[in-house]
Amino acid sequence: MVTIKSQQEIELLREGGKLLASVLEQVAQKVTAGTHIKDLDHLAEQLIRESGGEPAFLGYRGDRRTPPYPATLCVSINDEVVHGVGTRENILADGDIVGLDIGMRYPEKNGFFTDMAVTVPVGRVSPTAIRLMKVTRDALNAAIALVRPGAKTIDLSKIIQGTVERAGFSPVRSLTGHGVGYKLHEDPPIFCYYQRGMPETTLQEGMVIAIEPMVCQGSWEVTVDPDHWTIRTADEKLSAHFEHTIAVTKDGHEVLTRI
Repeated sequence: MVTIKSQQEIELLREGGKLLASVLEQVAQKVTAGTHIKDLDHLAEQLIRESGGEPAFLGYRGDRRTPPYPATLCVSINDEVVHGVGTRENILADGDIVGLDIGMRYPEKNGFFTDMAVTVPVGRVSPTAIRLMKVTRDALNAAIALVRPGAKTIDLSKIIQGTVERAGFSPVRSLTGHGVGYKLHEDPPIFCYYQRGMPETTLQEGMVIAIEPMVCQGSWEVTVDPDHWTIRTADEKLSAHFEHTIAVTKDGHEVLTRI
């Protein structure tokens, strides 16, 4: 069910979103060759709690068959698309690209959820990696620009797919953006691609959505690791991920996860 947030609720989401953006910026600044990703996860949790929030991902369960997510931060490296477990022993190396996905409930008690992600380079990365990250960010920005009352979610999906495929890359098909606010994941789904007959929702003032293009260098097909969380490209090629939480306003939109 699609939910509509009040102005007072959006004010809290705005406050939480700015705090979350600050947390992610500080974590991203620590991404260097030789960094243990579990140290990034520890920093993210510390900063969220110091901000008066609660990690949204820690302990999250998609369903009863899936174990609780064991980290605050998703750290997805190179061919990992999303949900790379932040408490793993991995060490970043020069040339890696790293997706950092983070969510927060703010205030900590009875608060509201915001969600965002960036992909950042470690040292000197390949020209392909640079282009992949740019195209993914461009796809997010193009979709955000369309957000307004009366727009259709499939319009966002179409522009994401078009931006990505014109560059020779592939949008992931089995994962989506989503509504957000009262819960971490709400309706409507916001797909990274379009096909005839898929569900569509008309955006309304007061809706809050998380748009998140997930883009693969090669095929869009993915696999899931034995940890039940880490999702990677089936062909082991690179992937990038960018995400913002956006409120639909009377005259357009407001990106809530910016400082």
